[in-house]
Amino acid sequence: MATTLTLPSAPPPSLRPMPSTLLRSLLPLRRRFSFAAAAAARQDAAVWTQAPVTTVHPASTDGSLFHISIDAGDLAASHTAPGQYLQVRLPGAEKPSFLAIASPPPSPDSSLSGELEFLVKKVAGSVAELLCGLRSGDVVELSAVMGRGFEIHRISPADSFPSVLIFATGSGISPIRSLIESGFNANERSDVRLYYGARNLQRMAYQERFEYWESTGVKIIPVLSRPEGKWQGEHGYVQAAFSRSKELPNPSLTGAVLCGHKQMTEDITSVLVADGVSKEKILKNF
Repeated sequence: MATTLTLPSAPPPSLRPMPSTLLRSLLPLRRRFSFAAAAAARQDAAVWTQAPVTTVHPASTDGSLFHISIDAGDLAASHTAPGQYLQVRLPGAEKPSFLAIASPPPSPDSSLSGELEFLVKKVAGSVAELLCGLRSGDVVELSAVMGRGFEIHRISPADSFPSVLIFATGSGISPIRSLIESGFNANERSDVRLYYGARNLQRMAYQERFEYWESTGVKIIPVLSRPEGKWQGEHGYVQAAFSRSKELPNPSLTGAVLCGHKQMTEDITSVLVADGVSKEKILKNF
């Protein structure tokens, strides 16, 4: 007798294909898990390099800013653009501090010393305060160098952007120093101005470098928000000082570089864009 085999009209639930709508709804969730796992893996795989401190000394007369030099060894070779930054932490500590690199990137024809320089604002209870209390020979840990830095190619060549306006406040002058001293053809441009804001002269770093900076073609305009004594220069906040005296002969040929307080960068960006400067020509390092 022939045996009749009856097949099920549909596969059991475990073998049925997943409805396309459900599959689509799960994809974003799967991606989120993948991204989270990848981020965790990157954090776990972060490489920290131990490096000795070579110099620590005040960078302002009121002791609120410190100059710190670190022998980063081969790691310094990955500093290729002004505006880059890295993380610094004390050995065994979990919480690092993000610091912009103040020294210029090494030129291709220079001998690499391996030293990186930083301008650190001393804030009570922070990692930065601990860093400012270190001495020569103390060891810190450095992450890899991060960021693309200031994308100067967006405001180059010099004859296409003869006007470059630079704005910095507080310790935001750190990567601006790197920019100026690495050279961006300032002396080939007709109008390069640095509006540098601080509370007073006692909190203004790098004053000893102003003469050199101006020799490279950068006009320095110090702006003090709370000047002491008989201050004859610009006063108030950087954005207000610029608005009072701004001169933009040709906004389409103007570039800008900003680093410092968030409110300052937002206000200056709004003013420049309203005056016709392309937002693509306003550079930041974050």
